[in-house]
Amino acid sequence: MRQIIVALLVGIVGVGTGMWGTQAAEEAAPAGTTPTTPAPAASAGGEAAPAGGGAAAGGACCKAGDTTPPLDLIKATPQAGLHNPYNGQIDAVAEEGHKKYMSFGCNGCHGGGGGGGMCPPLTNDTWVYGADDDTLFRLMALGSDGLKKEGYDRVKHEVVVGPMPPFGGIIKTSDDLWKVVAWIRSVNPSSVKLESTPYAKPN
Repeated sequence: MRQIIVALLVGIVGVGTGMWGTQAAEEAAPAGTTPTTPAPAASAGGEAAPAGGGAAAGGACCKAGDTTPPLDLIKATPQAGLHNPYNGQIDAVAEEGHKKYMSFGCNGCHGGGGGGGMCPPLTNDTWVYGADDDTLFRLMALGSDGLKKEGYDRVKHEVVVGPMPPFGGIIKTSDDLWKVVAWIRSVNPSSVKLESTPYAKPN
């Protein structure tokens, strides 16, 4: 019986302490305000982690050297929010972008120089879904079927033998994908003027 009484007293004291702590915090706050929640824990590098997490939290998209997986960046960024950080220095990263283009096997369908093969060329102005940064990034990461599931439709037509496969699981970082886009711009200069033209669903 004594053990039961002791347990009840401990519980009552614990509850009372918690209530007192909450009341004290409320009393310590200036009139007309509410107590603030603790700041996010600092990361290993000393920077506070974003409250919502995600690569694009706080408008961080898009930065050179971003190691965020492309699919994660897409999930964290609203439509039309993806912009190539290398747009102002395409020539500087074009060679590296071409090496990545080849290593990911893009040449198997689009040709080594982007002139096409069994799939559309990257050197003409017939962009099936659009030529803006956001659409190209999503198309390469999600594939054409995945892009359609996101609500995109063809805006132009080319002869193709099948859907474009998704590369979001093959291309490990967003930076790698952006460099491939930069190389495509380098072999198709006329597309540069479209880099910031948002996708418009056809009527």
